[in-house]
Amino acid sequence: HLVRQYDVIAIEDLKVKNLQKNHCLAKAIANASWSMFRQMLEYKCERYGKELIAVNPKNTSRICSKCGFNSGA
Repeated sequence: HLVRQYDVIAIEDLKVKNLQKNHCLAKAIANASWSMFRQMLEYKCERYGKELIAVNPKNTSRICSKCGFNSGA
């Protein structure tokens, strides 16, 4: 559904192995199958001729994707 609806999809370029070093998050991350989700998203984007962009996760929770306001500044 996402791939058919949007021409460009941006996701955080998360380093799952680094996140799994945090023992509190490790099980949740493993259960979420983030890498599987990304692989399927890459496949679907390629299949439908859409663009998938991996962005640096730094400050993505602070910067508004619509107006660019940075709440951490």
